[in-house]
Amino acid sequence: MELTLLYGVVLTAAPLLMSLTLHEFAHARTAQAFGDPTARSMGRCTLNPLAHLHPLGTLMMVFVGFGWAKPVPVNPNNLRPRRLGDIAVSLAGPVSNLLLAALCAGVLRIMAATGTIVDPKADFAVSDLVVFMLSYAVIVNICLLIFNLIPLFPLDGHHIGRETLPARLRGGYMQWQRRYGIGVFMALWIGPNLLSSVNVDFDPLGTYMGMLLYPTAETLLGADAGHMAWSSLAKFSGYLAWL
Repeated sequence: MELTLLYGVVLTAAPLLMSLTLHEFAHARTAQAFGDPTARSMGRCTLNPLAHLHPLGTLMMVFVGFGWAKPVPVNPNNLRPRRLGDIAVSLAGPVSNLLLAALCAGVLRIMAATGTIVDPKADFAVSDLVVFMLSYAVIVNICLLIFNLIPLFPLDGHHIGRETLPARLRGGYMQWQRRYGIGVFMALWIGPNLLSSVNVDFDPLGTYMGMLLYPTAETLLGADAGHMAWSSLAKFSGYLAWL
């Protein structure tokens, strides 16, 4: 069991770290471009994963297969123009994940077009490992994209929602977020597991993720690369308890 967990960590570490690091770097670099030096002054405008690792988020990556990095510090008062800068900084992370997912999917398309296949019944090959890591990166980055666009504090969608609302509505929106946002977020995150223990199947967050994850992945991958990716994820699923 310990070796299986270790293999799972090794298999997923690079795609996860790459995805989270790029997400946070995109926030930091965009904030600097709009005039806020806070992230750079704290050493966060870098592609070094060690600058972005969150202790609990890293443990979650090891044991659950999905985690988070340290939020990038941003001072909205430094952004010029402020509202556009805040929207751009918030969008930068999810957009970076979309671009990385598209890049990995593009490589998988090329591999599929040149005859690479994944046989779930055959012995593991080097190409299987490459396909798995690329496929996992596609899934992780799409998850980061759609998850972070949820308009609840502390996610990126919360900031985007605030800045795109008319001025007369922003006060009420922020009051609601301060009072209920984190509670609703935690309920969506933890509630389904608690409900499943009493045989209640209610998971709106999971439904939302599933509705967008698979169509987006299939659009980026296409039929041949998509078949190869799903076969790869199935082949390695024995090492990943969360798949």
